[in-house]
Amino acid sequence: TFAKITYFSAVLVNKGKSTVTIGLVQALTAHLNVNSFACLRQPSQGPTFGVKGGAAGGGYAQVIPMEEFNLHLTGDIHAITAANNLLAAAVDARILHESTQSDKALYNRLVPVVNGVREFSSIQLARLKRLGINKTDPGTLTADEISKFVRLDIDPSTITWQRVLDTNDRFLRKITIGQANTEKGFFRQAQFDIAVASEIMAILALTTSLADMKERLGKMVVANDKNGQPVTAEDLGVTGALAVLMKDAIKPTLMQTLEGTPVFVHAGPFANIAHGNSSVLADKIALKLVGEGGFVVTEAGFGADIGMEKFFNIKCRTSGLVPSVVVLVATVRALKMHGGGPNVTAGAPLKKEYTEENLQLVADGCCNLQKQIQIAQLFGVPVVVALNVFKTDSHAEVDLVCEIAKQSGAFDAVPCNHWSAGGRGAVELAQAVRKAASQENSFKYLYNLELPIIEKIRIIAQKVYGAEDIELSPVAQSQISRYSKQGFGNLPICMAKTHLSLSHQPERKGVPTGFILPISDVRASIGAGFIYPLVGTMSTMPGLPTRPCFYDIDLDPDTEQVKGLF
Repeated sequence: TFAKITYFSAVLVNKGKSTVTIGLVQALTAHLNVNSFACLRQPSQGPTFGVKGGAAGGGYAQVIPMEEFNLHLTGDIHAITAANNLLAAAVDARILHESTQSDKALYNRLVPVVNGVREFSSIQLARLKRLGINKTDPGTLTADEISKFVRLDIDPSTITWQRVLDTNDRFLRKITIGQANTEKGFFRQAQFDIAVASEIMAILALTTSLADMKERLGKMVVANDKNGQPVTAEDLGVTGALAVLMKDAIKPTLMQTLEGTPVFVHAGPFANIAHGNSSVLADKIALKLVGEGGFVVTEAGFGADIGMEKFFNIKCRTSGLVPSVVVLVATVRALKMHGGGPNVTAGAPLKKEYTEENLQLVADGCCNLQKQIQIAQLFGVPVVVALNVFKTDSHAEVDLVCEIAKQSGAFDAVPCNHWSAGGRGAVELAQAVRKAASQENSFKYLYNLELPIIEKIRIIAQKVYGAEDIELSPVAQSQISRYSKQGFGNLPICMAKTHLSLSHQPERKGVPTGFILPISDVRASIGAGFIYPLVGTMSTMPGLPTRPCFYDIDLDPDTEQVKGLF
């Protein structure tokens, strides 16, 4: 058999995707002697210092060294931040310069005389060609051609490119820029997003080569001009510089688990505000390395309604890869929450409902697990449920979940103890995954790309989330119309939606029905290759809680040992 690719998703509450991923590859490689590779996302420092913590796994199923994994690693996210903000600076600077200079002055500065010679750069020649000006001598352009060349005429009200920072900072969600006197009265409202929400991160995760990455970077749309036409990074002349900043970030970082199984760490888009998958390049390199009969286990964010749906409809379209198995990660605690258990507050002790046996809560909450299985089945891939066992789970609760999962169409459902036992605690899961991978696979996409944007959004809302219908705000309707006219209507959809519910309302657990899904805005990530609707009040910049994780993080100055990361 050829190498298999196994996709990971989780049942809503984020309780162990990374840990199960690592436990599974440890079981495959160290205990069943099957070549395997894990492909994980690099964690953002926002949640690492905020509320969620890191993403290296836990217990005896970890990536090491954990501190490097959870912090700067090889600087990929810093490179993305630098590239993103260079482009943001270029947008505002260009508007300022065009508003304060004549065509002639702009032309003399954009195409200066150097050592008595005046010539276009390669990216400027490419812009001339796009404008239909087939000239290479700067001295031969007419006044009209010069005006076309030097003026992007960006409409400030249409700017969609935001600055980013890899820190949870709620006070950057809306800011005013350009208030210094040197900006000559050009100020506007703007915002910061978390760095991993940058389109450049999505491009890193979806690219297949340096040439492909450079092309995608050039296609990124930052705004529209005053005639309603898209303005790109290529138009601003910054594509080459962005590629230079990203030239090392394109390489996956090789790490290992506690039991010596190889791990690629590459890219880190969130699944609620981006497409939430590790990189295509990591998957493809890993598949080549494991060889025939090997397994690549690739992990993505949150539940089947978010990370898995985007994995299939976006990542698989880009990579051309077809997963052999879906592994759904569930916990008894998460299912109890879906069954009507009390609210959980980060950092606060769990209520007794979550630490004592309560079969009724578990049974009631399994409706969410059943829905997640049904979502996976929409794509025609076998499903194995991995129940991530906690020490407070009773045998009866574990048996109940596994039984309901199998009755609901899962190929198998297996309790896992990898946190406490390492790979040995996930051997049964590894065996189930190998059997499922040998099953017939009838993989299919959820929607046809040629459908109108609105219809693709509606299909996801109804078939995946269980919504009755969608409701578009006037802003969203206007954006969809604009993107369709600009020729972007045939792109896949990347929904920005809360991960805390199948609906847009985080407090609605279980399987909500009868709701109307509100689409507040629609953006386009043209370089990455998807349309990006915002559901409800979804924010692209998280905030810090009352007690962030940083209270527990410290450095021993004598040993340089990092403490408190998890």
